[in-house]
Amino acid sequence: MASEVYFADLRARNPQDSTISKIQRLFDEAGFVELLGSDDLTAIKIHFGEYGNDGYINPVFVRQVVEKIRGVGAKPFVTDTNTLYSGSRHNAVDHLTTAIEHGFDYSVVRAPLIISDGLKSQNVAEVEIGQKHFKSVKIGSDIAAADSMIVMSHFKGHIVAGFGGAVKNLAMGCAPAAGKKEQHFRTSPHVVEEKCIGCGKCVEVCPVGAASLVGEVSMIEPEVCISCGQCMEACPSNAIDIDWEHDIPEFLECLTEYAYGAVKGKEGRVGYINFLLKVTPDCDCVPWSDAPIVPDIGILASKDPVALDQASYDLVNRQKGLVSSSLHFNHEAGADKFRGAWPMVDGTYQLEYGEKIGLGSREYKLVEI
Repeated sequence: MASEVYFADLRARNPQDSTISKIQRLFDEAGFVELLGSDDLTAIKIHFGEYGNDGYINPVFVRQVVEKIRGVGAKPFVTDTNTLYSGSRHNAVDHLTTAIEHGFDYSVVRAPLIISDGLKSQNVAEVEIGQKHFKSVKIGSDIAAADSMIVMSHFKGHIVAGFGGAVKNLAMGCAPAAGKKEQHFRTSPHVVEEKCIGCGKCVEVCPVGAASLVGEVSMIEPEVCISCGQCMEACPSNAIDIDWEHDIPEFLECLTEYAYGAVKGKEGRVGYINFLLKVTPDCDCVPWSDAPIVPDIGILASKDPVALDQASYDLVNRQKGLVSSSLHFNHEAGADKFRGAWPMVDGTYQLEYGEKIGLGSREYKLVEI
């Protein structure tokens, strides 16, 4: 059965069509009020953006969702979990500092910020899911304890997931470091020696000391590596690779099972909003923001994360690719932009597997507001 996905474009010629007004209307049209109970402790799952990144969702947009939640008597808090890799969000102190410096202050969003897995990612809830790869998954305890949730996602590309939307925001975004490690464990980075220039960038960024220089060539100890992928992003010569054919499909299955676990026990209590703005090739976890691969499109909302991501994926691919972007090919309207950015990854496998395990439906009805 097709799920309803509500869509608002970005055209505006009067105050009623402003972006903040459209976010409020999307909340209403998608029926999110029905998801919330009076006195609910409602998580707003967001990505605060790595320091140096500017692709994250505007805090003013988050404020509109906060006000809607408060309007029905629920109690919103804005949340994320700590990262597996080293960076500006590896612990709750740095994470909250980064969030506030990016504009997610109470005076802007009008809700408290909570890092759901605690100071050092030690606050963990085990959620039973009984799936192929995981019988249970690790979720940030405050997300697991929330009564309801609104998931706000910046839709963009991703080096190993192909793209990141609502499903990935649930999976990686709701998991503590240990849960992120469980998902990434299926990918095993290795050094292609003939490409290595011995710069040591991978050694500098590795959070666990798995990378080292042996002579003029980098080496990665597989027994130590936590497969966070930070070395791949840092390598200037693309000398660090993974087994794309075998590792990535299994990784995407693990990711999707974690998404399933993030909402287990909250059936009928979660709404999703995707922002198709600044559709960059990379995740907001990198400390930069590359040029967008397509023009800004609009905002979508649904109660179904799989349908929402499928509609978002289709809308991106309908656009003409921007020639000044990192797209290698597939610039024409209708071509797969995410494969144009990351040729080795079919990110739609998240959606295929998500439908298979009951996370949602790939069939959707697009309703323009």
